[in-house]
Amino acid sequence: MPKRLSAMPGFIKAQLATLKSKAPKGDQWLHEIKFDGYRIQVHIDRGRKKVFTRNGLDWTKRFSVIAGALDIPGEAIIDGEVVVTHEGRTNFSELQAELAAGRQDRLVYYAFDLLWRNGDLRKLPQIERKQALLELLGENDIQLPILYSKHLTGDGQKMFEHAAKLSWEGIISKNATAPYRSGRNEAWLKVKCVQKGKFPVIGFIKEPRGVAALYLGKQEGKDLVYMGKVGTGWSRTISSQIRKQLDTVVSPKSKLTKPVRKPKATWVEPTFVADVEYRDITSEGLLRASSFKGLSRK
Repeated sequence: MPKRLSAMPGFIKAQLATLKSKAPKGDQWLHEIKFDGYRIQVHIDRGRKKVFTRNGLDWTKRFSVIAGALDIPGEAIIDGEVVVTHEGRTNFSELQAELAAGRQDRLVYYAFDLLWRNGDLRKLPQIERKQALLELLGENDIQLPILYSKHLTGDGQKMFEHAAKLSWEGIISKNATAPYRSGRNEAWLKVKCVQKGKFPVIGFIKEPRGVAALYLGKQEGKDLVYMGKVGTGWSRTISSQIRKQLDTVVSPKSKLTKPVRKPKATWVEPTFVADVEYRDITSEGLLRASSFKGLSRK
């Protein structure tokens, strides 16, 4: 490790990945899971700890459990992502719900880069920084809620196809020989398994204390057309929150330009918009393999 030649820096602007349609090939690429969470940077300075968001906000109190688990001597700056796992994958709406409630017990921090260790490591190759991070976590017996973000080398397309089958967010491919460079560049590439969109909620299927599914539409010019339904991606708590919001905008009939027959539907005014992930759109114009991510007012 380099000797300390200068004072430990404050927040370091994050390195960001460039979106690509296909994963790169070649042994110089490391492929990691793309997490759906909050990017955070943890600063450890001889026992004092600070946690910064991607935009440099100090969120140490919100992530105090994660900061406390990084019991590491000396100086270190770790880059990574905070997530909550729901139904076998990281889920951003679940993470937002936990933070809104002030809870931290479900939060997990995937550490994937080491920018400083008693000196600046950013000029080192990616693979050396990751190895230094793995050794740092191992030497200090760092355990949950901290996890090291593992990687595979070689054919990224195979890992991407595997990620798609498991309905992961996607993969991040990193050039093993490249230094850490703040901002968006092509040393890090991202390939997404899913598409994202915002769709007006036009109705729902009731459950005793929540919703079983949401019916979605899409504005096409003056027409509100049917886009299908979404029935996964929420917990009981979030289902109940959705129901409370939609109960305030119930409508006696569908607001679709061309009505569809849905006997179980409770129709609503299209006041709320659902953030939805989906694999693609079918030939009938319906969302395929959709998953709920969040709800907001128009």
